[in-house]
Amino acid sequence: GDTMGLHFGNLARVRHVITYSLSPFEQRAFPNVFSHGLPNIWRRFSSQVFKVVPPFVGAYLLYSWGMQEFERLKRKNPADYENDQ
Repeated sequence: GDTMGLHFGNLARVRHVITYSLSPFEQRAFPNVFSHGLPNIWRRFSSQVFKVVPPFVGAYLLYSWGMQEFERLKRKNPADYENDQ
């Protein structure tokens, strides 16, 4: 009889559903890493870089300006102490 407890990859038989699988021994682990993988990584990176980078650049510029402005405003006015003895 058909039981659920078959070897891994041999799942329960379901009527009118056809499944296909490939033996692990027929698969290559990383078949097209350099011919397809790296160009695809570059394509995906270059398509998103102009959407992701500008907000980070803007946030950094705003942050650095804020820190400089804070340090400037934190200083006391030297003119207040011109007549001190």
